[in-house]
Amino acid sequence: MSSISKGVKGFIIAGSLAVSSVASAQLKDGLECRYLTVIEQGFLANHVKYTNRDTELQNRVIEQYLKRLDPSKIYLTQADVDLIKKNAGNVFEKTKNRDCSFLETTQKIVLERVQDRANFAKKYLGKEFKFDEKTEFAFDPEKKAWPKDANEANEYLKKYIQFQIGNYLATDMKLEEAKKNVAKNYERAAKRTQETTQDDLFSGYLDSFARALDPHSSFFSRDVLEDFEIQMRLSLEGIGATLSSQDGFTVVEQLVPGGAAAKSGQIDPQDKIVAVGQEKGPMENVIDMDLKDVVKKIRGAKGTKVRLTILRKSGEGKKRFDVTLTREKVNLEDEAASITYVDKDVNGQKKKIGIINFPSFYADSRRGGRSSAADLKKIVKEANDKKVDGLVLDLSNNGGGSLEDAVKIAGLFFQTGNVVKQSSKNEGRAESALRDTDPAVDWAGPLVVLTSRISASASEIVSGTLQDYRRAVVVGGDHTYGKGSVQSVLPIPNNLGAIKVTVGMFFIPGGKSTQHRGVDADIILPGPFSSDDIGEKSMDYSLPPKTIEAFLSPDAFVKDGPGKWTEIKPEWIKSIKERSNDRVAKNDEFKKIVDELNKAKARGKTIRVSEVLKDKNEKDKKEKAKKTASKAKKNEEYLKRPDIQEAESVLLDLIQLQEGKTLVTPKQASAK
Repeated sequence: MSSISKGVKGFIIAGSLAVSSVASAQLKDGLECRYLTVIEQGFLANHVKYTNRDTELQNRVIEQYLKRLDPSKIYLTQADVDLIKKNAGNVFEKTKNRDCSFLETTQKIVLERVQDRANFAKKYLGKEFKFDEKTEFAFDPEKKAWPKDANEANEYLKKYIQFQIGNYLATDMKLEEAKKNVAKNYERAAKRTQETTQDDLFSGYLDSFARALDPHSSFFSRDVLEDFEIQMRLSLEGIGATLSSQDGFTVVEQLVPGGAAAKSGQIDPQDKIVAVGQEKGPMENVIDMDLKDVVKKIRGAKGTKVRLTILRKSGEGKKRFDVTLTREKVNLEDEAASITYVDKDVNGQKKKIGIINFPSFYADSRRGGRSSAADLKKIVKEANDKKVDGLVLDLSNNGGGSLEDAVKIAGLFFQTGNVVKQSSKNEGRAESALRDTDPAVDWAGPLVVLTSRISASASEIVSGTLQDYRRAVVVGGDHTYGKGSVQSVLPIPNNLGAIKVTVGMFFIPGGKSTQHRGVDADIILPGPFSSDDIGEKSMDYSLPPKTIEAFLSPDAFVKDGPGKWTEIKPEWIKSIKERSNDRVAKNDEFKKIVDELNKAKARGKTIRVSEVLKDKNEKDKKEKAKKTASKAKKNEEYLKRPDIQEAESVLLDLIQLQEGKTLVTPKQASAK
């Protein structure tokens, strides 16, 4: 889940010592072993809970590093793991003494095992290979042990390869081509492991250190920091295309409307980029190149040119051609807040409602930069001008973002008052309150907030605050993600990246932390993410929840005048819930979701390849349709979602109640 960020700031607070230590050294272009302890200290100086390196933290770091090296547990054996742990030994003492040889030793072990599995995969996929769709295997690495030896690793790999072949066959690919692709995937894994740089090793270790503190602390390499900043400000300079890596090719997934690629009319979704060149100089082959390296070559300053060699499927054959594009500023509009207006008929009365699709809490910290709070304020003003009768704020796919924007957005719907309190590293210090200070009530009418199990962080602050003030009805998954912590992103001098560190826990006005428990929905809907595996409490080393005294502000409530808003009454929730439950029970789309959840639960620890074939084929078709659809078509599909439609129905019920009308519940209807 996206973290609540306090913005990209300096390597500050107690970490200021780390700045002077790093900055005073004569830095080379990249990380070095001697910087690791200093950067670790930057994490510990700012982290809400941890201050010292101890044995428990050391063991966690090693466990996280192993997960990073082999997340699927298909390469390393238990003997390898034991050897890596032995070599790492007293890792904190080693890094303190500028001894990072254990990282290189570990990488040699990993490379050897990746090459072993690649050789085995090639041999297994030979002429004698037979696809067996009845293959069952434990898919979740968390629920399986490391293989005892090479034989056990290879036996598991056979099942894993059957699963991979099934994925390709589900796309209507022939068996021989699927075999070649899977074998090449393992060859590429070996090649990339071999190409691992010292910078990669140090970045990987530091990220493992961060993740040993809690699930949301992390180390940002220079590339990762750049991506983070792009997402927060919703703009970049490039060609305006979303890219992915498939079978060694860089594939165009989507074109950003108004971007250079879309305006050229020469590039289509599913085109493959096989070579990249700058305005002058040779074209460079990018087949089998890591996606982040291809992206680096394509991105560039506004006004400069980039040349691409495109490979496109044409009938039964393939077409190859070159395109020259001028890079320009690209606004990532798909991640920006937007509103759709829907006209409804309720008992012969026309009602206009607004559905606000709000996928992230973005904020560009640069002067004059774009922010989600400013965008939403404009949207709400437009909704008022159009005289809508009610609003749905959709946070169901919103993983969080800017804390400052979350406070401002919650404040759009009441007068002034506390939104969130944040704890600090200092146990004796009182929590600091963040409050909305704008006296305007931008929207005073009926409000429904739509959430899901993946609504996290800033989404939980907004939904929880509006629920605590009885300002909105929360509809969606049984509860939200449960991320109740705040992170700061602190850049390291000399362009060495940044640390993202958990600096506090937050509490909503009722006094609860959303940590683990999340925000409970008033009206529960079945959702595709309603699984016990999804949520903060299932993550490694998640911090424990806490409760403080409630801190609701009387100033938030407006009883009279233009900003007057009506508090949600418990009896309203009861009536709305009865009507919603009745609609959901009759809805075929919700029935499908429940069936899928039950199927996944029954499947348990194992997965059958035949199920992959069936399920993936349907999912791939839907995903492809989404990627190639126009903006209007995407919006049409969005409005067809069962949770969106039910949120609309709940809003219409709420509008009637606030108008003083009585809702007829299913029980009352049957009694008549």
